Amino acid sequence: MSTAHEDHTLGFDPDELSTVGLKVTWQEPVLRLTLAAPDRRNAQSPQLWSVLARVGDWVRGRGRGVQIIVIDAEGLSFSAGLDRRMFTPEGIPGQTSLMDVVRADDADKLTFIEAAQAGFRWLRDVPAVSIAVVSGHAIGAGFQLALAADVVVPHHDAVFAMKETSWGLVPDLGGSLPMVRGAGYGPALIACATGQDITAAQLASWGLALTPVDDPAAESARIIDALLATPPGAVADLKDLLTGIGQRRRSDQWQREAQVQSRRLNAWAEQLPS
Repeated sequence: MSTAHEDHTLGFDPDELSTVGLKVTWQEPVLRLTLAAPDRRNAQSPQLWSVLARVGDWVRGRGRGVQIIVIDAEGLSFSAGLDRRMFTPEGIPGQTSLMDVVRADDADKLTFIEAAQAGFRWLRDVPAVSIAVVSGHAIGAGFQLALAADVVVPHHDAVFAMKETSWGLVPDLGGSLPMVRGAGYGPALIACATGQDITAAQLASWGLALTPVDDPAAESARIIDALLATPPGAVADLKDLLTGIGQRRRSDQWQREAQVQSRRLNAWAEQLPS
C-alpha cells in the first residue's frame, strides 16, 4: 500500500519550498515534484535548482523506495525558464544574480554553473524513472528540465524553445546533448541559435518526447501503472542497461546485456523456494 508523506518529513522546509515555487509529494513509490509558481509561469531561480539538487541527494540517500519521479507544474505553463529578475541589477532578493556571476572570476562562474546543473543531472543518474509532464510552454531552463527527465509526456499544444542564445548565452543545464542526439547537429544548432518554437509533435519526431496527447497527466498515470506492474528492480536494471548506450560499441553492449541479465536472473533465484 502506498503511503503519503508531508513535505517536512523529507527534510525540506515548507516555507523554502513555497518561496522557490515547488511542491514535493512523496507517495511511495512515486515522488512528485510540482513547479508551483503559476503567477510567474513557474520561472526558475538558483534557489530552486539548489532545492532540486537536495531532492536528488535525498533520493540517492534515503529515497530507496522511489521508483518513479514525476515533474509537473501548476498553471498554464510548465516553466518559462529563468526568472527574468535574474537579469536585473537587483536580482532576486537573497539570491545570486547573473550580474554577480558576470563579475565573478572564472572559478566562481564554474562553481555557480555546476551547482545549477546539479539540480538537473541526477534525474537520469538515479535508478528511478523520471517523467516530465508538460503542458503550455517549456522555455530555456524549463525545456532543459523536461529534457533532464527520462521521459517527456507532452500536451499536444505544448511548445518548447531554447532561448539562451537570444540572451547571448548558451544552454548549460544539460539540454545540448539530447538536442543533438535527437534532432541531429544541424537542426539542434538552428533550434538553439534562433530560439525558435518547437512543437510537441516535432519534439516527438526527434525522439525526445512521447506522442503528444490531450491529457498528459492521465497518460503519465497510465505509464506509471504499467511501470509499477513489472517485477521489482526490472525497470531500474533496464534503465541502467539503456543509459549511455550511444557511447558503447556493439560488442560492449552485448556484454552489458549479459551482465545486467545475470543480475536479473540472480533476483529470480532469490524468489525460488529453497
